[in-house]
Amino acid sequence: MADPERLFAENHQRLFRYFCRAVGTVETARDLTQDVFVRVTRAGVPSGTEAAVKAWLFRIARNLALDHHRDNRRAPVPAALTDEPSRRASQDVNLAVNEALESMPALDRDVFLMREVAGLGYEEIASACDLSPDAVRSRIHRARLHLRQQLAAPIATFHSVASRRSAITHETIER
Repeated sequence: MADPERLFAENHQRLFRYFCRAVGTVETARDLTQDVFVRVTRAGVPSGTEAAVKAWLFRIARNLALDHHRDNRRAPVPAALTDEPSRRASQDVNLAVNEALESMPALDRDVFLMREVAGLGYEEIASACDLSPDAVRSRIHRARLHLRQQLAAPIATFHSVASRRSAITHETIER
């Protein structure tokens, strides 16, 4: 797996999904995914098992995401003030997920995203984040509990709105 082109083909979608949740915007996720592979071509792919190379790749990605967050804290981009009463409930849930992820400690968020979004194994995550596999398990468990707590209300609202829409649709069809 020492070929950068093959490494790109096998991992660019995972990295992109990781960055989409880690940084929140598709444009930034694309840029950071590209930056990972620019660094890979400059540094060369290390020899090792497939899992070790994937962990190395995600270590680069994690460092880029941390740098991105650090840079944004130094020079925050002002958020646009918009009033969107017509926004769908699913957009509210997605916003709540992003806010819940952002409120987590960076390492917990990254470990969770590497597992749930990028599909890495515990050993690969441990190697990418300089943790033991047991620490990875613990952090993933903690992240899931945090997300469950943070997302309970938005998801309940989403289900409530969805069931009301379904009832209205069925009522309209029956007329």
